[in-house]
Amino acid sequence: MSPNKNRRANRTNRAFRGFSYCQEKQRGSALVIGIFVITVMFLMASALINVLEDADKQVNLEVWGTRALFAANSGADRALAQLFPLDGSASSCTNVSVTWTPPVAPGFHQCSVVLTCTPTTVASVTRFLITSAATCETGDCSSVNGNCLRVNRQVEVEARD
Repeated sequence: MSPNKNRRANRTNRAFRGFSYCQEKQRGSALVIGIFVITVMFLMASALINVLEDADKQVNLEVWGTRALFAANSGADRALAQLFPLDGSASSCTNVSVTWTPPVAPGFHQCSVVLTCTPTTVASVTRFLITSAATCETGDCSSVNGNCLRVNRQVEVEARD
């Protein structure tokens, strides 16, 4: 054998020995990288779930807020109808009931309305301030740990005779 072939063989053997030495040092690194990737993916998925839950709660709050606003508007309309009856009788806050129960309809489900009427007379003109406060709720609001959503909306209407 020529001396050059011996040198090449020695270099090759050393290179393979170095390669196997590096392989032994790197054994298990893929497992660590895999666990890291799975952990990051889990954290991203849990963050996405939280974002979706918050969005769902926001939509529910908006829907119930709209129902409460419509119930308050309907209560104010009811108070105006009681304050100014069609028969043309005298307008008085005593005609306005204190509470109004919305009709049994899907939009007014679990809503209640409280009405107040305050008369004010200035220069022989009587003005009436009608306040309609609606509360709509869902879930178990009676217990402390209950899953409850309660929304309040208030509408004020001023009318004169």
